[in-house]
Amino acid sequence: MAAMLRAYLRILMRPVVALGALGIAVFMFLLLALAFWLTTPPPSPVVEQPTAILTVIPPPTPTPRVSTPTPFLTATPTDAPLVFGPGGFTLGSYVQIAGTSGDGLNIRSSAGLNSEILFLGLDSEIFEVRDGPVEADGFIWWLLVTPIDENRSGWAADAFLEFVENP
Repeated sequence: MAAMLRAYLRILMRPVVALGALGIAVFMFLLLALAFWLTTPPPSPVVEQPTAILTVIPPPTPTPRVSTPTPFLTATPTDAPLVFGPGGFTLGSYVQIAGTSGDGLNIRSSAGLNSEILFLGLDSEIFEVRDGPVEADGFIWWLLVTPIDENRSGWAADAFLEFVENP
């Protein structure tokens, strides 16, 4: 058996067989390299990262106050006399709704109980007096405007209004 093994090894060690085996190995390596090259995705392009820009805004600096003397005010006559209502308010003064026991006050399109009700004013709601006084249906009526909404205005009876010093 040993002789047979030696004979078999001699056949395998011939230069033709060794060169053939080396050729097959090189061919297999090239085939494997080609398969790897074909299946590998192309490299992705290099994307530049955006650069952040920071703008620093300096804080405000204190401005010195320069006091200037205020001249004394003197009373001058006006063209239109001030009109005071029974509640002690005038045109341009502020009033609030009061005395409705939580029921609110109907604000109307014109002075009088028969005019259209525009909305309901609630107790403690503040209005500016813009027109009046107008006497109708036993009440003194004033045109009131909400200071925060010029569109919310209407006429109200002064029995449910009271003067507000500083709204």
